[in-house]
Amino acid sequence: MFKRWLLALLARVGLIVLGLCCCLSLFYLLACKPTSRGSQQSLLWSGGATSKEGYMALLQEREDSHRHYINSLTKQIAQLKEALQERTQQLQESLEKAKTRGILPQGLESLHKTPTQTDLKDFLRSQLNQAEVISGVQLPSEYAVIPFETFTLRRVYQLETGLTRHPEERPVRRDHRDELISTVETALHALNGPQQHTDNTRRKRAYSPSDFIEGMTRTVRDRGTVYELTFKGDGPRGFTQLVLFRPFGPVMKVKSESVDTRSMLINIIVPLSKRPDTFRQFINNFREVCIQQDGRVHLTVVYFGRDQIDQVKAMLDQTTRETRFRSFTLIQLNEEFSRGRGLDVGARAWRRSQHVLLFFCDVDIHFTADFLTSCRLNAEPGKKVYYPVLFSQYNPSIIYSNQTLLPSVQQQLVMRKDTGFWRDFGFGMTCQYRSDFLNIGGFDRNIKGWGLEDVHLYRKYLHSKLMVIRCPSRGLFHLWHEKSCADELPPDKYKMCMQTKAMSEASHGQLGELLFKREIEVHLSSQKQKNGGT
Repeated sequence: MFKRWLLALLARVGLIVLGLCCCLSLFYLLACKPTSRGSQQSLLWSGGATSKEGYMALLQEREDSHRHYINSLTKQIAQLKEALQERTQQLQESLEKAKTRGILPQGLESLHKTPTQTDLKDFLRSQLNQAEVISGVQLPSEYAVIPFETFTLRRVYQLETGLTRHPEERPVRRDHRDELISTVETALHALNGPQQHTDNTRRKRAYSPSDFIEGMTRTVRDRGTVYELTFKGDGPRGFTQLVLFRPFGPVMKVKSESVDTRSMLINIIVPLSKRPDTFRQFINNFREVCIQQDGRVHLTVVYFGRDQIDQVKAMLDQTTRETRFRSFTLIQLNEEFSRGRGLDVGARAWRRSQHVLLFFCDVDIHFTADFLTSCRLNAEPGKKVYYPVLFSQYNPSIIYSNQTLLPSVQQQLVMRKDTGFWRDFGFGMTCQYRSDFLNIGGFDRNIKGWGLEDVHLYRKYLHSKLMVIRCPSRGLFHLWHEKSCADELPPDKYKMCMQTKAMSEASHGQLGELLFKREIEVHLSSQKQKNGGT
């Protein structure tokens, strides 16, 4: 009996030992399995090194890339979840109110449920289905088309050239560059992933950045951004195309606040030298807008020299007598005209509230009461400065050359492509609080004459933590006037002045008509003779 039990025990122990040996052998084979050819080629492509250090650096780079990609997706999903929860809560509150009033429509009870992961996926899928990605949509005309931008690893080719006016350039903003690079990285991850190919269609080597040919991208504002990327294929005539879509989440409420502008005084600072007729036009606009309509402004005029200053004083005195408005300050400087110097002196001369709102203005600017409201709403001490883009008029004698009499100034304030342009290269008109202006260091006082002082101040704010509000203003106009560029200007300022003069004269088409005026007259004359002969 004891022998049988001992033999059974030995048999069981033997089986257990045999099983352990088999497991150890299997683990040894798996651990010592050589790297596949495709993986080796992928590693060799990325790092280009065969040493241990090269492989370790490559693995670290791949790990960082995957971590960055996962963190980006996690952040986007979290934001979308938060937005969906907030929107659902708002809808639930509205539905509760409607239910208490007995006006809840049928079929909306499902909105009371808590959003789930499935709801988020359904929302993102709906964004894709409604965007023009998988199939086209019917458009009313050619003006409704949203064009693509074309890009490579180094350049972007764009129709909306922006301030640089470059049809082809490297992306200026770092976040734009990172966006395009991360898109290409995402495409490479997708193309080299195990789910992309079956065993029969697997490429002999992995896709690399050198296989990327070009991409196209465009953004539909309420849907998302689509990317169409083209890579080299297996043969000289083969290509691989990949379409990616970055969906937008729902609109999120950031904040809601009431702004009381009744006590917000604006100190309008105007540097001036001579030009009494232009100042008379300015003061007429000031009386109508600031005195009659707004009433919460102060005017500071910084006058350079003594010539014709009496005419300026007379206009201010006349305004005071006729309107009883006395909120004027006239500062006279016996210096050569410098716009930056004048604005700086005017801002520092204020002796009342530290947080007064400043509006740096030129004498040839026409503004409306709505602009003053925008000035108050878009500037905030310690947080925001307002840099509006004004509409600059073309030469009225060219625009209205077919009319006997020129329209009045008020009638010329029309925004059309043949009457003017957005002066997006100008940064002189700005609304900012005096405290921010002083803290940032003010203007560069070494700059004399015309130009550049406003650009330097603008760049100071861009380099700070204050938010710069830059947008077109429908209530701010630059009135056309004859521009002369002084010979004593340095070459860079003289070139800038001449470029501004050319752009302010007329539109491209109107300048073309002037340039080819003789040819046009000959053509019209020949056509008239032909019609008269028949």
